[in-house]
Amino acid sequence: MNEQNPAEPQRREFFKQIGAAGVVAFSARDEARLDKLVADGAMDAPQDDLNWQKAPCRFCGTGCGVMVGCKDGKVMAVRGDEASPVNRGLLCVKGYHLPAMLYGEDRLTHPQLRDGDGWKQISWDEALDLIAEKFSSTLEENGPESVAVYGSGQWGVHDGYAALKWVKGGMRSNNLDPNARLCMASAVMGFMTQFQSDEPMGCYEDLEAAEDFVLWGNNMAEMHPVLFSRMLENKRLNPGVRIVDIGTRRTPTSEYADMYMEIKPGSDLALANGVLHLLLKKKQIDRSFINENVVFKRGIEDLDEIGYGCYGENAEKYTFKDKASDSSLEELETFLADYSPEKVAEITGLQAAQIEALATMYGDQGRNTLSLWCMGVNQHTRGTWMNNLITDLHLITGKISRPGNNPFSLTGQPSACGTAREVGTLSNRLPADMVVMNAEHRATAEKIWGLEAGTINPKPGYHAVDMFRALSRGDIKAMWIQVTNPWVSMPNLNRFKRSPGDGRFIVVSDIYPTPTTDVADLILPSAGWVEREGVFGNTERRTQQWQKLAEPPGEAKEDAWQIMEVAKRMGMGNLFPWPEDDWHEAMFEEYRSFGLGIGKDLASYKELRETRGMIWPVVDGRETRYRYAAGFDPYVKKSKGVHFYKAKGYGEKAAFWLRPYHPPAEVPDDDYPFWLCTGRVLEQWHTGSMTRRIKQLHQATPTAYVEINRADATRLGIKSGDRVRLKSRRGELVLPAAVDGRGKPPAGSVFVPFFDESLLINDLTLDAMDCISKEPDYKKCAVQVAKA
Repeated sequence: MNEQNPAEPQRREFFKQIGAAGVVAFSARDEARLDKLVADGAMDAPQDDLNWQKAPCRFCGTGCGVMVGCKDGKVMAVRGDEASPVNRGLLCVKGYHLPAMLYGEDRLTHPQLRDGDGWKQISWDEALDLIAEKFSSTLEENGPESVAVYGSGQWGVHDGYAALKWVKGGMRSNNLDPNARLCMASAVMGFMTQFQSDEPMGCYEDLEAAEDFVLWGNNMAEMHPVLFSRMLENKRLNPGVRIVDIGTRRTPTSEYADMYMEIKPGSDLALANGVLHLLLKKKQIDRSFINENVVFKRGIEDLDEIGYGCYGENAEKYTFKDKASDSSLEELETFLADYSPEKVAEITGLQAAQIEALATMYGDQGRNTLSLWCMGVNQHTRGTWMNNLITDLHLITGKISRPGNNPFSLTGQPSACGTAREVGTLSNRLPADMVVMNAEHRATAEKIWGLEAGTINPKPGYHAVDMFRALSRGDIKAMWIQVTNPWVSMPNLNRFKRSPGDGRFIVVSDIYPTPTTDVADLILPSAGWVEREGVFGNTERRTQQWQKLAEPPGEAKEDAWQIMEVAKRMGMGNLFPWPEDDWHEAMFEEYRSFGLGIGKDLASYKELRETRGMIWPVVDGRETRYRYAAGFDPYVKKSKGVHFYKAKGYGEKAAFWLRPYHPPAEVPDDDYPFWLCTGRVLEQWHTGSMTRRIKQLHQATPTAYVEINRADATRLGIKSGDRVRLKSRRGELVLPAAVDGRGKPPAGSVFVPFFDESLLINDLTLDAMDCISKEPDYKKCAVQVAKA
């Protein structure tokens, strides 16, 4: 008889029971408070009595359309929007419970200033004046490198654009970075290094057009269930469709795969090179496509020179810069000689026949191949390299910019694409793929913003991990954090502990109390989701707009308004010259002007109001489903084929990068013999600050747990529900075991989700980073495992 398992879907009743017994806790601040703070996701109201309007979902980057039913200024119900081309009326379990995310009993409703060990309520004028005074004095005394704003892929476009103008155009600092640095930066740099323009060339219609799906470290069944359902429907209608799941542990996605390929952590680089080796050996490459559309590049490959960003001189500042050199197809053949199926099998733990089968799939010109990936590839010390290698597989076979044939990175946050990537709220970027290091790009921004020439600082600011290192050192003295929870989500959290009164000033804007608001000096209440007007941009380049549909609680205000009001108090009101009660469209149209005529054309605000979103570039009212493709992209003048017109530095061709295998930054040894991988689960989203306040989702997964292989559990005397102690070189944690759950790691490996703020798995993770994107690797570090 199978033992009861907290990781199984039926664990809802199990966790209700242990929650009632006081074992499950939500917060380190108040161990017993969550059950009375959660809101019921099923709002009870007659649906024919509601005002229904469109909006995108607040959670992941899929961008599902929802119809929102409101009454008396409150969201009462949601349903899937059948008119949305994204989800066609379907929602996941989180989407169906959206209303309750707004109505937890501990919503932040008033500005609060730290007062000794407690808090005192203050007015908005007092709060905004204080922020302006603190940032102004810090700038005057310490310069622009001493201030910072840490934002989010959950920012709407208006929020991110307001922050960008204030930080880069007003304070002349580039210390602006989003939490998207932690999840999508490697995908950004993958696209930028190969096409000199960010974001995928395909769209969700690829899910119907593809015949072979290759999922690289991507548990779509749980992380992107609506998109996964479209894939499965394709397979139901077309039984010849094949799914390959490449991963380091079995997940619900694996159960639907035609081939599951379990690799050793970090060995995906070797696997991709092994597939390239076979494609060349078997002459399954498209030479005419290569000759017309591809150039070859190499970067710095010496491991000692590159490092991992967490050891030695890189332990405080990681500033490695890659340097490109020209290469060739002939050099590629020599480079790949060491990646034979037998050698790659040894590195990855796969069978040579599996590698051969995968290569045959990519090389088959008679079938459409779609590669999909998310955090398993991006959160990687060589994440940009892996993005390059996956795209290389499509470039060398010509399977790109065609329906069903594309490399397609998926996104975790609702506007990581629309705000972090397109607006450019990263430390080196400006809107529309422009960067602060480029004088022409700076001049364009200065002209649009009405600034004197030379205003924008050409030196990139701190990326996220180095930003918090600088805060800990005291180099950053004033920081504003909006719509994110870094004191749960940053890696190696122990190095970022802080005590109020340490000489730094931290402002946090959010909708609920979190461990991040705990360490703030000033807390501001934000309006959430449809409590304000906004715009998100999703994974397939679809920009979606919504109107304000509900009233925020108390005095909560939208994040963009907060920023603009502070800027005005600092004498920077010229950056925001719009009427206080009617600025959303004017701000968006100014932002939109950055991309017009250069292949980054967004739809107008009017068009977005009238549609379920549009996929850019939008030219003459027509959206572009496939970038760079003749017949689809208005910037491509060829009658057939592709034209990578954004890649001016490569002669308008795409760059194929040669990237070698490097081992992970930390591997198991005699002292720490297990791999630790972290990630998400279906019912919870990111750090859980919203989803754990939804009754049904909290009951489903009220606490984090550690998935452990049955053989390891038997050897260590561990059963499901037993308390297990994990210890790394950075920290330790005790949490319940899940044996043979929905996720099944191999022997020698454990998995822990990171949504539980009372069980901070990021106390254990390593702050090693990708060498190009500076995205940290949450997927691979070494731990001890023992029964507690």
